Amino acid sequence: MSKILAVVAVNKEQIAGGAPIFIVGSREEQEQVAFSLEKILDANAHDIKNGLMIIVDHGNGE
Repeated sequence: MSKILAVVAVNKEQIAGGAPIFIVGSREEQEQVAFSLEKILDANAHDIKNGLMIIVDHGNGE
């Protein structure tokens, strides 16, 4: 079962929810933060093409 670990957004009005949310100042900063979180959390970053990137743990069978 996949789980959303974090959301990285440029526009804070666009997001709400239960996962940790990281608000950044630009698209470039969004990518940097998402890819850092991806490595730190041993998860995958996904750009969902609406100004949001999500960090997802796909379970890896554990």
